[in-house]
Amino acid sequence: MVLIFYSILGELKMIARIWQGLVPEVKANDYYQYLLKTGVVDMKAVEGNRGVYIFRRVQDGIAYFRMISLWESYDSIKIFAGEDYELARYLPEDKNYLLKLEKYCTHYEVLYPSFSI
Repeated sequence: MVLIFYSILGELKMIARIWQGLVPEVKANDYYQYLLKTGVVDMKAVEGNRGVYIFRRVQDGIAYFRMISLWESYDSIKIFAGEDYELARYLPEDKNYLLKLEKYCTHYEVLYPSFSI
């Protein structure tokens, strides 16, 4: 099944919100479980969320996490992240894992979504 997120007029139908964080390798699995129980659950509970992907790369004792969430509009992102939606959203326990709290997320229009289920 191929999903198309644009109307025939080319109206934007999806936005990708990208966040990244670094965690010591020894905490990587625990942090992943924490993400699943907190951030992912919170995102998926918001109407307008269209999915979440978590990526991880481990190198030289550091786990690099990248999370991409897909949204139908900037308004739906604001429900999750707040009015200043470009600011990263953190929970109190994040500081127990992350080496640095990135201030911002980046947002991209999804121009060509194509994947099979």
